[in-house]
Amino acid sequence: QVQLAQSGGGLVQAGGSLRLSCAASGSIDSITMMAWYRQGPGKHLELVASITIDGATNYTDSVKDRFRISRDNAKTTVYLQMNSLKPEDDTAVYFCNARTFETMTSRSKDYWGQGTQVTVSS
Repeated sequence: QVQLAQSGGGLVQAGGSLRLSCAASGSIDSITMMAWYRQGPGKHLELVASITIDGATNYTDSVKDRFRISRDNAKTTVYLQMNSLKPEDDTAVYFCNARTFETMTSRSKDYWGQGTQVTVSS
């Protein structure tokens, strides 16, 4: 089992910056990838950025050059630095995700944070 605790978020003006944090605990050695998803009003859940255990990162096109996913040296906390925020594109509830590989079942499993609201005002 993996527990994820999110922090950060809130209200910011267009063009501003915010940083989200996600601290993992529990069976962290089983984590193969961590990611940030978001769901805006009336929109589907969207993968924003991901980082593998090897440090490889991936971003959805709309946030490239504006957002940066990173993690601490212990690989237990993942951050999402969000710059140049846009009201319609970036206002959403952001969720932290951890994907594990469980050797007992040879299956992957997803764990989710509690979600945090990011609102970008125009």
